[in-house]
Amino acid sequence: MKAIKLFLAVMLVLGAAYTQTVDLGQNLFFNNEGEIVICVDAALTVRKLDSPYAMFMVFMGSKSNSSASVHRDDVVMVYKGQEYKMPSIEEWRKEYRGAGNDIDFYTRLGKESLAQSQMRFWEYRWDYDFFPVLGKGPLPSDQVSMSGNLGARTKFYFKNPGFQKGDELVIKVRDHKNPEIIGFCAVVLEPK
Repeated sequence: MKAIKLFLAVMLVLGAAYTQTVDLGQNLFFNNEGEIVICVDAALTVRKLDSPYAMFMVFMGSKSNSSASVHRDDVVMVYKGQEYKMPSIEEWRKEYRGAGNDIDFYTRLGKESLAQSQMRFWEYRWDYDFFPVLGKGPLPSDQVSMSGNLGARTKFYFKNPGFQKGDELVIKVRDHKNPEIIGFCAVVLEPK
């Protein structure tokens, strides 16, 4: 019985996310249905489907001038009905050596769709990141916050569960203090 309830809950969230997520083009997906507005840039993951870790650049903002903070443990990826948590920064640094290349490659990818989306209404300081590259840019943090017109920008890495071209997944976040405040975004790994 417990398994059936869990399955139905996951299907409800997956179904809701797919109907409410907007494909902005350039492998960029946007969803503003939750209290946390979320935009997921999957351009790098789509180009590196065989990488042992998948990187998503994520932009978040809070609705209605409210505030929210997302802890790294409050982020999950739902793929083929299973939830995946992000690795610890220690595990990621030990197991993965491609982060510097990832960020260099990512900066060369087009961002026109992001600049034209609703995410442009937030300001993104990149002082903190869940997965910073050593010696470059932001400081490591286990939590990012957003309030008013200040959004949060950070990288989400997940261990690659075997992504294939055309696969669909959902990235979900929730506020660390109030789990009722959520955001979710569906992603399709389809090269464009």
